[in-house]
Amino acid sequence: MKYEPLPLQGAFLIELEPTADERGFFARTFCREEFSARGLNFTIEQCGVSFNSRKGTLRGMHFQKNPHEEVKVVRCTHGSIYDVIIDLRPDSVTFTRWAGIELNAANHKAIYIPEGFAHGFLTLAEKTEVLYQMSQPFHPESATGVRWDDPVFAINWPDAIDVISERDNSYPDFRP
Repeated sequence: MKYEPLPLQGAFLIELEPTADERGFFARTFCREEFSARGLNFTIEQCGVSFNSRKGTLRGMHFQKNPHEEVKVVRCTHGSIYDVIIDLRPDSVTFTRWAGIELNAANHKAIYIPEGFAHGFLTLAEKTEVLYQMSQPFHPESATGVRWDDPVFAINWPDAIDVISERDNSYPDFRP
């Protein structure tokens, strides 16, 4: 796997290094030793999948509060998404900055999201599926988020947002 640092401190784009033959290819999607060698703290405690019927579906911007903060590795396994992360760590040099990257079934890329980041995505295709690997189990009392259109972050979404949950649309203004 190739690890490319993203512009937010501690976040990485992960690219597969497939071995191909007449059947297709095989590639590792996780290696504890490689993550550890790069100082990436990640133990998989839970996995999940999000299926999104319609293009223009926005999910986010979600995170879990301390003491249930989680590391996530996110990959798009069918379709395409614009994946966005926001650094919400007050002591970070990239505090309140965001980064976005297209993840899709064809590019086989994933994003490593450290603790203390909000995460969300916009579907760029119909019938999009997203795979999550998380370092913490879901803890409903700690689950929260920030608004996808909060002017503090000024996220530049690449396409129209047609579907969004009431919860995701109603988070309060962010106050650092």
